[in-house]
Amino acid sequence: MKTVILDMEENNLDSNLIKKGAQMIKNGGVVAFPTETVYGLGANALDTEAVQKIFKAKGRPSDNPLIVHVSSIDEVNPLVKALPKSAIALMKSFWPGPLTIVLEKSEKIPSVVSAGLDTVALRMPDHPIALALIKETLLPIAAPSANISGRPSPTKGEHVIEDLNNRVEGIVVGDDCHVGLESTVLDMTGEVPMILRPGGVTREALETVLGKVEVDPNLNSKEHTENKPKSPGMKYTHYAPKAKVIIIKGEESPVISEIKKMSQNYMDQGSKVGVLCFDETISNYQGVIAKSMGSRENLQIVASNVFRLLREFDKTDVDIILTEGVEEKEIGQAVMNRLTKAAAYRIISV
Repeated sequence: MKTVILDMEENNLDSNLIKKGAQMIKNGGVVAFPTETVYGLGANALDTEAVQKIFKAKGRPSDNPLIVHVSSIDEVNPLVKALPKSAIALMKSFWPGPLTIVLEKSEKIPSVVSAGLDTVALRMPDHPIALALIKETLLPIAAPSANISGRPSPTKGEHVIEDLNNRVEGIVVGDDCHVGLESTVLDMTGEVPMILRPGGVTREALETVLGKVEVDPNLNSKEHTENKPKSPGMKYTHYAPKAKVIIIKGEESPVISEIKKMSQNYMDQGSKVGVLCFDETISNYQGVIAKSMGSRENLQIVASNVFRLLREFDKTDVDIILTEGVEEKEIGQAVMNRLTKAAAYRIISV
C-alpha cells in the first residue's frame, strides 16, 4: 500500500488536504493525524471493517479497546446509553483536551471498537487538524496512537512515517504534539469515577469538578496484564524502546550513585548504556549516552519529552537504558506510568 503524506501546519490549515484525509476515512481507510497528546491512527468508528484495519496496521491485540474521537459534545449522545450530568460537566471543563471519558456504549458502537465491552471511551482532541478532520468526515473516529503496537508513542510526524509508512492510506504530518503523553482515561460507569490511565488532566484537576476521584489501585502493577482491559494502555507492555529499560527511584543522591554503579557494571560486561535523567543531574553521568527529560521543576516539559527521547535511544546502539524515577505528583504520575510500562515493571528503589 502506498501511503499518501499530507503535510500541513496546525496554524495554517489546508482545507483541500483536510478534505482529502477525510475522504480516505469516509471510504473506509485509515489515516494518522496529530493531536495535542500523541499522533492518532484514525478510522470510521462505526465501520467494523475500517476499525479492523487499525488493528492490522498497528499489530495491536484485538482485546485492547480504542478511543473514539468527536468534535463536539453533541456528537456523544448517539454513542452512549446515557450521558450523566457529571460527564457533561467534565466535558465542559476539559474538552477539547487530554481527557477520555468511559461511559456505557450505545448499539451504534461496534464490538471491535470496545473490545467486546459494554463501554466506550470518548474524547474531543484539542488540536485544529484533528478537529477539522473529524468535522469534515461527519463521523466519530476511532484512533489509538499511530505507532506499531508496543513501541513508544509518536509525538512527531517522522515517528509515524517511521512506523506506519506503506501500512495505512494516509498520514497527516503537522507540528510536534505539545502534551506528549496520551490522555487521562476516566471510568464514569462506577459509583466513584476512577482513573484507568493518568495523563494530561490530573486527578487534582478532575476533583475540582467531581469531588472524589479514585485511581485504579493496580495502575502501575502487573495485575493489569492479567485482566480484560477497560482502557487502552492497561494490559500490554507499552511504550518500549528496543533497549531494556530499568527505573531507579528514590532520593536524588542515592539514585545517581546507583545508576553510576549499574552503568559501570553493564559497561564492564560489554554493554552500551543510556541514561534518562534531568537537567539537574545530567552532568553526573560520564561515559554513557545521557539524555535529559528536562528540569524536575517542570514536569509538563518532562512529559512532552519522554516518548521522543525513548525513540532517540532507538537510533543509538544502547543495550540498556537506566532512567531516574519521576516524582508522582500531578502529571508526574502519568510520566511514571509510561516509564513503568516501557520498563516492563523493572523498578529498583534506593
